[in-house]
Amino acid sequence: MIILDAILGALLVLAVWAGLSIRVVQQYQRGVVFRFGRVLADVRDPGLAWIMPIADRLKRVNVQIVTMPIPAQEGITRDNVTVRVDAVVYYRVVDPVKATVNVQDYNFAISQVAQTSLRSIIGKSELDDLLANREPLNQGLELMLDSPALGWGIEIDRVEIKDVALPESMKRSMSRQAEAERERRARIITADGEFQASARLSEAAAIMSTTPAALQLRLLQTVVEVAAEKNSTLVLPFPVELLRFLDSVTEKPPPAAAPAAAASPAAGPEQLELPDLPALEEVLARDPLEAPAEAVNGSRPEVAPPRGGDHDGGAGI
Repeated sequence: MIILDAILGALLVLAVWAGLSIRVVQQYQRGVVFRFGRVLADVRDPGLAWIMPIADRLKRVNVQIVTMPIPAQEGITRDNVTVRVDAVVYYRVVDPVKATVNVQDYNFAISQVAQTSLRSIIGKSELDDLLANREPLNQGLELMLDSPALGWGIEIDRVEIKDVALPESMKRSMSRQAEAERERRARIITADGEFQASARLSEAAAIMSTTPAALQLRLLQTVVEVAAEKNSTLVLPFPVELLRFLDSVTEKPPPAAAPAAAASPAAGPEQLELPDLPALEEVLARDPLEAPAEAVNGSRPEVAPPRGGDHDGGAGI
């Protein structure tokens, strides 16, 4: 009975000792052992870690890559533009002993260094670099964070600028600038197209000048294209060149010999000479039996004797 109690007591002491000396380190962790306050150079790997009860104290350090967002920092760029920039830092612990001993809280320390470095980068950069050329700025931030982080046993994996917030007035100015730039490009493209079209038209005009029939064919082709739309009214400009072409190709017939009678123009009504007629009052005032002094043609008329009557003035019946 005494032996059984002794065995049970030994097992109990062994269980207590094992509970005090055995620690479990996860795969993503490393164990730093402090023995009587002094750190041991041997870092405990993942798995079961044996430590001396009461003498040793185990501190687990996470060696995963940590994603830390940097709060938005407001600053003035080199070209005097106020912006708000936020970024993100990716880092991990490569030396658990330094990360535990050399810095009190490496997470907070990395956060503060990242904020100050970001402010410094904003003051050294221009707005165009922050918006379109961020890769050199990211590399500059990484170098600025690496210098203090190496002494803390931390490796900076990468740093990236996440967002750049601009004032509303600056956004409107940039939109107007972009609109003006697009309008400039559109005008240049239109002018270039007109220049190329004018060159082609000049070549076509040279060809048509050598062969005038091409202009007529082009006109007929235009008529066919417009007539395909089934319009009831067709307004077609008639070029002067086509008139000149038709005038040059049309043969003029020789003038026919006019007859002899037609050579001398016939006397028209306006060419007849009318005699001088007496006035109407004078004719009415004359005696009807009195012969006129002159005929119309200038000779005296012959007066016929009255019928069936005598010369003695008797009237005939």
